[in-house]
Amino acid sequence: MNTTLLTRIAVAVMALHIVDDSFLQPASGTGAGDHLVSALVPLAALAVVAWTFPRLHAGAQATVALLLGPLAVALGAEAVNSWGAGGLSGDDFTGLLGIPAGLALVSVAAATLWTSRRLDDRRYWRYPRRLLLTGAGVLGMLSVAGPLALSYGFTHVARNDVAVANLGIAYERVTLHTTDGLDLAGWYIPSRNGAAVIVYPGRGSAQKHARYLSRRGYGVLLFDRRGEGASEGDPHSFGWSFDKDIEAGVAFLKARADVDRGRIGGLGLSVGGEMMLQTAAGTKDLAAVVSDGAGARVMSEELSDLDGIPTKALNAPLYLVKTAALAVFSNHVPPKDLTEYIPRIAPRPILLIHAAKGEVDNKTPEYLAAARGPAEDWEVPKGGHTAGITTMPDEYAHRVLGFFDRSLR
Repeated sequence: MNTTLLTRIAVAVMALHIVDDSFLQPASGTGAGDHLVSALVPLAALAVVAWTFPRLHAGAQATVALLLGPLAVALGAEAVNSWGAGGLSGDDFTGLLGIPAGLALVSVAAATLWTSRRLDDRRYWRYPRRLLLTGAGVLGMLSVAGPLALSYGFTHVARNDVAVANLGIAYERVTLHTTDGLDLAGWYIPSRNGAAVIVYPGRGSAQKHARYLSRRGYGVLLFDRRGEGASEGDPHSFGWSFDKDIEAGVAFLKARADVDRGRIGGLGLSVGGEMMLQTAAGTKDLAAVVSDGAGARVMSEELSDLDGIPTKALNAPLYLVKTAALAVFSNHVPPKDLTEYIPRIAPRPILLIHAAKGEVDNKTPEYLAAARGPAEDWEVPKGGHTAGITTMPDEYAHRVLGFFDRSLR
């Protein structure tokens, strides 16, 4: 097997999909200019690999192939997701080629390691040496290849299905317009008490919240976040650009005749809770914020969750690779730590909700301590991450409605 030829073919397949995804058939609402970093940086790296591969020694060749293999497979994840959600289209066809390309790269790594194994060393050292090298390879996969592949998925794979409305009340289909040129699809339940609440993100997971808010007379705005459902744009699981989505929702509500501009609130779930806090720090138009399940979305927040310098040092490389990869693949610099945003919300009130068990990142005590204005905390004793609305619906509604009743009078 000509490993150099096979590697270069696999690299060419990866480059083809990146060009197709970024420039030829980008996500709806985006253009080539939105993907310069996410395309040119990986393309440059792939070009270097293709040129230098035959000049590397066997161990370096195997390492490069092992690092690229999972990323190549990740290129096809978006296509597999689309296939399961209704069919292939656009750049999905070149994306699917990434899966065999990734498998080919893994086979190149395995073949290179096998053919280059040392047989002239002493037996008592041969097998421990191979075991150590295998361990180093696994550690490298977990610390570098894994975060690279996952970061690509976080910024390219999203839910494509559009939720079916089960709101129990009349609503309007609306389109929001972001400052960076995207159209976001949503529903709006008109206000009957002059106040309105943005429940974010998505239309599917937020319908329970919308029903009890609307029964109290609140206007409720639900919409698909960028890159998901019927909304334009590139997805991002960590929500680094979702503040523009929420700001578009605020602008929509401010223009409504049924809404008092000073009585707009936000209810964010999980990553939506994090971005609702960040958005409130940047605009005075959110009069009150409920953040349910806010966790960590940048390296500084993730490291602050860990105890002890050794643990932080061990995990720092993984978080660093993930953060850098997310920045490249999303064309977006990481936001600041939420503890820098939260103090700016004062004197407006905040309600932080988190699960007592099974929470993804229990950052609530840290975020509560950062607040300089009125801040409340509710630890949900039953259920996991953002599950309070399901496990304790009456108590959840009582606390959230009571908070908005006091804050949006």
